[in-house]
Amino acid sequence: MPLLDPNTWQSPLSGDTYAVTEPATGDTLGTVTLATATDVATATEATDRPQRAWARAPHFVRASVLRRAGDLFTEHAAELRTWLVRESGSVPGKADFELHVAAQECYEAAALVSRPTGQVLPSEVPRMSYTRRVPVGVAGVIAPFNAPLVLSIRSVAPALALGNAVVLKPDPRTAVCGGVSLAAVFAAAGLPEGLLHVLPGGPDIGQALVADPRVRVVSFTGSTAAGRAVGEAAGRHLKRAHLELGGNSALVVLEDADLDAVISPAAWGSFFHQGQICMTTGRHLVHRSLYQEYVERLAAKADAMAVGDPHREPVQLGPLIDHEQLGKVHGLVEASATGGVELAAGGTHDRLFYRPTVLAGVDDDTPAYAEEVFGPVAPVRPFDTVQEAAALAARGPYGLSLGIVTRDPARGLALAERIPTGIVHINDQTVNDEAVAPFGGVAASGTGARFGGDANLEAFTELRWTTVRGDVATYPF
Repeated sequence: MPLLDPNTWQSPLSGDTYAVTEPATGDTLGTVTLATATDVATATEATDRPQRAWARAPHFVRASVLRRAGDLFTEHAAELRTWLVRESGSVPGKADFELHVAAQECYEAAALVSRPTGQVLPSEVPRMSYTRRVPVGVAGVIAPFNAPLVLSIRSVAPALALGNAVVLKPDPRTAVCGGVSLAAVFAAAGLPEGLLHVLPGGPDIGQALVADPRVRVVSFTGSTAAGRAVGEAAGRHLKRAHLELGGNSALVVLEDADLDAVISPAAWGSFFHQGQICMTTGRHLVHRSLYQEYVERLAAKADAMAVGDPHREPVQLGPLIDHEQLGKVHGLVEASATGGVELAAGGTHDRLFYRPTVLAGVDDDTPAYAEEVFGPVAPVRPFDTVQEAAALAARGPYGLSLGIVTRDPARGLALAERIPTGIVHINDQTVNDEAVAPFGGVAASGTGARFGGDANLEAFTELRWTTVRGDVATYPF
């Protein structure tokens, strides 16, 4: 029996009808109803009683729902994979990765439920003094289109596990695989009604979610520009906002690197999911002694990659999500090529299918090097010394992920210490994610590590101080 029934997959909402579109073909896969600001208020109000009951439920009850949800992502993998491939333009391997991570996020959230949640404190007076983490109540989750399942579930699962209700706003372009599918999984897993509300919509719904007084924590994943707006609004309403934002991550290839080994991860870092990943390798910094051969090999790899419809043919790259994204990517590539940069591979497209692109001879003024492209573009720049490499990698507003390739891991770690970033991978590219690991960036890439273990515990609970005396306290007046 299918998990997703178009006739029952969404609670009644009052906005416009939105066509769920397959980027590879332009075909309509179904429709969803978008939310309005009124729907946000209705959803958060409806969480009141269910959330209080859920927070009081024994920890093993909540854990069992999360474990069952994890199992369901595996049991319905074929159905959910098809939606990820067709609705988000993912190749099947990327869809399988998302499904694996979704299951693991649920299992890790289930384990979080039984973690110690406080400390007994010393006190100056005769009383029991302790801290305890309590649910925030309602968590708002705003998720993007690029990895729609992962970037929703990694907030939804721990927030629910810790006793909260959740209002999830997926990007309308991936409303099914990034929103409706989660609601279906958790309903089948036995999550009580009223605890998870899926409200597809645009920035206005995100604004309403941040402003709603019942929402105490906002978990946002998206662009830096949108994240700034969310952070500013959350500050005005005196609520926490966990922001995971954009990046322009560097892969540093030192002079002792093995080129036979490095080209595969280099291509993966820039071209995986058409470059539509916040951790995408946006800057290849290569020692000058390897630079020319590196460009030639990476360009040859790009030229050999198959680009097409991931649902109907075996390809390495699928389509960009829509024409707006295509315009941004191609505009940056054209502006870079006009500025004298060598177009070593790619730079062309057929409809939304963009060829993997390699740009050589870039500098600080090259648009596709200086900005986050969010497309399958690999700008390559030479350096002469480790000091120069460190300065180049640290330059710019972002600080999300960093890859360093060297035959001397200790040297790679020493270099990483000089570069501000939230994530470091020695002898690997920049795109990595695991449910057990903290994730987040610094500076324009976000407000620090969240997700995974203690980071989730802190993100979706409040720390409460409690004291207990045997007798009523006395005071001088």
